[in-house]
Amino acid sequence: MRARALGIPFTGTPGPLDAITDVPGVEVGHRTLISGDGKLVVGKGPVRTGVTAIFPRGKTSTDMVYAGWFSLNGNGEMTGTTWIDEAGQLYGPVLLTNTHSVGVVRDTAIKWAAERWKPSANLEDAFSLPVVAETWDGRLNDIFGFHVHPPDVYAALDGAAGGPVAEGSVGGGTGMVCHGFKGGIGTASRVVKTGAGEFRLGALVQCNYGLRPQLRIAGIPVGAELEAPGHAFAQPPTAEHGSIIVIVATDAPLLPHQLKRLARRVPLALGRMGSVSGDSSGDIFLAFSTANAHVNQAAIAPVQSFPNSEITWLFEATVDAAEEAIVNALVAGRTMTGVNGETVEGLPLERVKGILRRHQRLVEPP
Repeated sequence: MRARALGIPFTGTPGPLDAITDVPGVEVGHRTLISGDGKLVVGKGPVRTGVTAIFPRGKTSTDMVYAGWFSLNGNGEMTGTTWIDEAGQLYGPVLLTNTHSVGVVRDTAIKWAAERWKPSANLEDAFSLPVVAETWDGRLNDIFGFHVHPPDVYAALDGAAGGPVAEGSVGGGTGMVCHGFKGGIGTASRVVKTGAGEFRLGALVQCNYGLRPQLRIAGIPVGAELEAPGHAFAQPPTAEHGSIIVIVATDAPLLPHQLKRLARRVPLALGRMGSVSGDSSGDIFLAFSTANAHVNQAAIAPVQSFPNSEITWLFEATVDAAEEAIVNALVAGRTMTGVNGETVEGLPLERVKGILRRHQRLVEPP
């Protein structure tokens, strides 16, 4: 089940898969780690975590892509961004995991690339500076047990593929909580028609942010209505302790400064969802373009650039795709019990449909 199948309305035209893999060449892989129940025993579990890998041009390509990033609130980590600021280029995959596994994932990504792609004089710096981002899954996962190991990173990288993308409690999103409900991985895409041509844009999120009363879906304060007297859910935490990572991909030929502009539009999607980007939230976003192949070659290379006069359509697609990706993560989330019996409920889909129907915001089947 995905958000559109529930009848939740969104603006824009999705690609065939409504996923980041609608952008040609993009591949996604997950490694999901779920084991154990009951009382927390640090180092043993329960385990609710994992790794997600995103390749801009597939795992066999050694081409860099142009990229840009933006931090709305920096209580989080995304490695490799200093070099993206400096060079405007992203080399290799982007990986998502939990806060305490950034180091092992980063180091393993370097080893994986060195083994499969073989470093050269032109690429040694890029091999050493992979992009790894995190959100905190310690509410459900034995995060101090350090359960992500190199074979798990290899599995996510080697298993990356095009096609449909698993959502919800998978990969890096396995133990994540969003707006007080089970969150995790979500994705969506848009077909963008501009005066410069037709392009694809996709977003993938690892969402672990927000409070339940803040949640808005299709412009309706769904979270507040679910919190009304008589609801069956436990009260969520009174302060936000979470983060969100959003990766935006497009085949439009954008330059690094333009991709940074795309990344800076992601917060508008969070605003639609009701987020206020709390003090303890790491809200970090990265955008890349799969156009302009061979930007890392030694010789001077011809480069296409996108007209700023048409980029607003890509801004709109970024906001639309990121919003839908978050809702897809929530819809795919299922109730999960983790450390010490802590239970996070999945979004109550029938109740959400009822709320949207009452506000005349549900797309009813013909």
